[in-house]
Amino acid sequence: MVPREKERKGPLASWGSTPAGGGSFVTGEIRKCEDYGVAHGLEITSVEPTSIEKASGESVKLDCQFSPAPEDYGPLDIEWSLLASDSQKEDRVIILYSGDRAYEDYYAPMKGRVHFNSADPKDGDASINLTGLKSADSGTFQCKVKKAPGIRSRKIRLTVMVRPSKPRCYAEGPPHVGKDVVLKCQSAEGTSPLKYTWEKTTDSKLLPASAVLDSLTGTMNVKNASASASGMYRCTATNRVGVEDCFLDLRVTPPPNTAGIIAGAVIGVLLALILIAIILFCCCRARNKKKYENETSYEIREDVPPS
Repeated sequence: MVPREKERKGPLASWGSTPAGGGSFVTGEIRKCEDYGVAHGLEITSVEPTSIEKASGESVKLDCQFSPAPEDYGPLDIEWSLLASDSQKEDRVIILYSGDRAYEDYYAPMKGRVHFNSADPKDGDASINLTGLKSADSGTFQCKVKKAPGIRSRKIRLTVMVRPSKPRCYAEGPPHVGKDVVLKCQSAEGTSPLKYTWEKTTDSKLLPASAVLDSLTGTMNVKNASASASGMYRCTATNRVGVEDCFLDLRVTPPPNTAGIIAGAVIGVLLALILIAIILFCCCRARNKKKYENETSYEIREDVPPS
């Protein structure tokens, strides 16, 4: 039999080779990997999605299950970080488990909102729960589990979206027959992309044939509106995490009689001028009358003989 050490000529020489007496070779490099838990050791066993979308105000569980190996004899340390989007900035540690103790108020913006899912993470559950989600919580989270010599990590992308706020519905333009009427719908808040839809909820429940809808801006232009366009309309604002709506009661009426309005205005102006003329005439007459009475009284006093 050829001695094993003489048969091996390099670090990879024994991979797939067979010694003269049968069996297989095992290199020192492979034994070293086994000794330090690299080939076999602590593992992250979570199979949950690594990308999560949630609505603001909701709660989320960031899953990080692990399984230590017998050769991982060191103390258990768990670190959750919010990774910086800019390479020039530092990652933010948000929660820790070390020395059989959890440090849950480590990161001020999430104070009181982040907790370990398990009362004892040593049971293999390093997951955390984050409550009262805010849009600022969006980012990439990293779970790092260390039980020397084993070290493993897992990243999860969290996107916190804002539901659409209740939209405002209103009409622009005179709602008269034969005119263009623009119905508008807009949510002040909500994570893009927002989609708007219009529907008629009364009568035939069909939108006017001349209606042109823009689902991105929420406007619906009813060209050359007719009386049949009258009715109750509902606008719905939607994104991936929420739905809100508003209602608009549209009444399309005949246009006002322009000729009648003009005639009425002219008559009104004439009446006002006549009234002003009468007032001026009365004022002038009253002033002349008073002047005449004063002159007559003066003449009478001059005719009276001295006593």
